[in-house]
Amino acid sequence: MKKPTDQMTTEELLVEAGPLVHIDALENLLNHARSKSLWPLTFGLACCAIELMAAGASRFDLDRFGAGVFRPSARQADVMIVAGTISKKMGPVIQALWDQMPSPKWSIALGGCTIDGGPFKYPNQYAIIEGADKIIPVDIYIPGCPPRPEALISGLLLLEEKIKAGKRFKA
Repeated sequence: MKKPTDQMTTEELLVEAGPLVHIDALENLLNHARSKSLWPLTFGLACCAIELMAAGASRFDLDRFGAGVFRPSARQADVMIVAGTISKKMGPVIQALWDQMPSPKWSIALGGCTIDGGPFKYPNQYAIIEGADKIIPVDIYIPGCPPRPEALISGLLLLEEKIKAGKRFKA
């Protein structure tokens, strides 16, 4: 490498400086923007919803991660965080809200009850859906009973990485 005081040709300067403009695929740029501005749907079913609210409060502050704007309408949200026990009566409501969300959309299953029924799972039970993945496609699973707000933040960061990589479920 030559010193800056030495005379350099134009080609040597270009090689030394590297590219001034990086061109990327539009989809990659959109995925990067999407990953930094997630809008979760306000949707809590049971005790995991308390931890969901705590994660959005000032102590944990989801705004730092671009996911602090909880939306009251499914038509304004792009992430559904299902938090709590899913009863069979609530299943069609979750499905209807999922269908109302615009694409691209993602989902997070928060807590043991949402993932597989939790302590309410036993033979011949009739009231609980044993897993959110039975009614909607789930992108991130966050275990715990209830999971801590830090676990939700970790799950959101994993979802951001997945979105940036362009990975989605097959709709």
